[in-house]
Amino acid sequence: MSARMSARVTLAVAGRVLRQVRRDHRTLAMLLVVPCVLMSLLWWMFDGLPGAMFDRFGPALLAMFPFIVMFLVTSVTTLRERSSGTLERLLAMPMGKLDFLLGYALAFGLLAALQSALAVAVSVGLLGLDVNGPVWLLGVVAVVDAVLGTALGLLVSAFATTEFQAVQFMPAFVLPQILLCGLFVPRDAMPDVLGAVSDLLPLSYAVDAMQELVGRADQGEVWRSVGVVAGFAVVSLALGAATLRRRTP
Repeated sequence: MSARMSARVTLAVAGRVLRQVRRDHRTLAMLLVVPCVLMSLLWWMFDGLPGAMFDRFGPALLAMFPFIVMFLVTSVTTLRERSSGTLERLLAMPMGKLDFLLGYALAFGLLAALQSALAVAVSVGLLGLDVNGPVWLLGVVAVVDAVLGTALGLLVSAFATTEFQAVQFMPAFVLPQILLCGLFVPRDAMPDVLGAVSDLLPLSYAVDAMQELVGRADQGEVWRSVGVVAGFAVVSLALGAATLRRRTP
């Protein structure tokens, strides 16, 4: 397939996904509203406590919430395409697995950009999250985190046979990253083994980038962390293309 045809197929898949999401109001609300509501609840919970707790925990959770939401939505949606036979019909056309996954990644990447823009606007504009670095870079980090969640969701959906199993992958793929990303204990204060494991997890670098933006705001460090997260997303998409099955067994 030529590069032009492949790009056309990818855009067609992305357009189809966006039309489906637009008709699914519950999924749309989960994608766009839930992260903003969770950040608002976090601010309310810490309001009045000493020590600027929202500024301490807000950036890390601003990285996590889009990641988690996109992981759940993408893994379940992709599995639904397989179990309904839609993916098998699509792949019977002149379309490769990578074209399908890139179309999904593009569609959910656009939704991630909107989701992250809303979450950052609410956190900084309404809730007063203190950011030393440029706000637009905070949005870039949030978008890359959400795309990472999309890529991992596409990857794990290949190993699930039901939507419930897709959700069950969350404890294995997401919760360890939340525990070891530096939110609860600084990464350099962890035991050596846990610190080494943390260095291998992409969410650690997403949280590093967010915390850097509200700390020293060294943009070089931020971009290095963003590059690592983007690299994990690309590898996840490649592995997803290699393992994607046409139908559930």
